[in-house]
This record gives sequence, C-alpha cells and structure tokens, in this order.
Amino acid sequence: MQKTLHKWKNLSLVEETLTLPNGVVTNHTSINHPGAVVILAKTPSGKLLLLNQYRPSLKEWLLEIPAGTLEPNEDPFAAAKRELEEETGYSAKKWQSLGKLTPMAGFCNEIQYLYFAEDLTLTQRLEADTDEVIEVLEVSIDELLQWIQQDKISDAKTIAAVSKALLSGTLS
Repeated sequence: MQKTLHKWKNLSLVEETLTLPNGVVTNHTSINHPGAVVILAKTPSGKLLLLNQYRPSLKEWLLEIPAGTLEPNEDPFAAAKRELEEETGYSAKKWQSLGKLTPMAGFCNEIQYLYFAEDLTLTQRLEADTDEVIEVLEVSIDELLQWIQQDKISDAKTIAAVSKALLSGTLS
C-alpha cells in the first residue's frame, strides 16, 4: 500500500510497504517523479549547446546541457524536442537516443532519457519556465571535456550524456 505524504508540482513524496527480493518486508519512502529528458545538441558549426543556469537549490550557477521534466503522459521524444526549443531556441532535424539514466535510484524513481540532437535550426525561443534563469552558450567538444575535467562542469546528467555519446561514437 502506498501513502502520499506530500505533493509539489508533478512530484510526490510517498511511503509504501514493500517486500524485498530477499523476503524482508520494509517501509520505504521515495519521490515519485514523471521522468525527464536530457539533450546533447550539436550546432551546424560543430559546437555543443550548453546552458549556464541558476539553480536555486544550490544557490549557484551550473553549466549543463538542456534538460527538462516530462509533462503528465508526455512522450520522452516529444518532451526532448519541446525542451530543446524552450531552453535554447533551436529545433533539430536529426535525433538519436543515447539511452537512459537513473540518477537517484536510492530514493527517487526518476528516469532521464538522453538524446543527441544535430542539424539544428535557430527558431524563436519558446517561453521558458518563470523559475528558470538561463544563458545559452556554444562550446567546442574539447572545451566541454576540459571543463568536465576541471570540475567547471559538475552536473551529472551532462557528464553522463557526454560519456554515452563518446562511448557510442556519436561524439568524437
């Protein structure tokens, strides 16, 4: 049985009684999350789009690639297209899945769907969420990798997407 302890936007804190694979019955508290999309986007000039985004929970600016939460019942690919345009003002003609990521599996059921987008066209930037303060940057692959190595980029989803793109040969 699951009990909702708190709801906020499209997240909820829930407590439930579970039987673990070893047969132990336990109470577990977790966050139900609708999922998210993460987009590594490459411009026609070969640069990668990066956001300098203020994160109120950390009270600091983070360098990260475009990403966003799924709307209720939203298809991840549709969300990726929406978020790329909403956060950067670009749309992409070519998309590739880079797989998925489970960033906080110990206490949250969020799944992040990773995409690589290219053949970008600058459109009109859609209205960003009111709680988002974002600056769009274009950086070279070498610069991005250097910033990861120097801890200038510490965002896990960005590092994971770049790693998956490099390992798959999508990015070189």
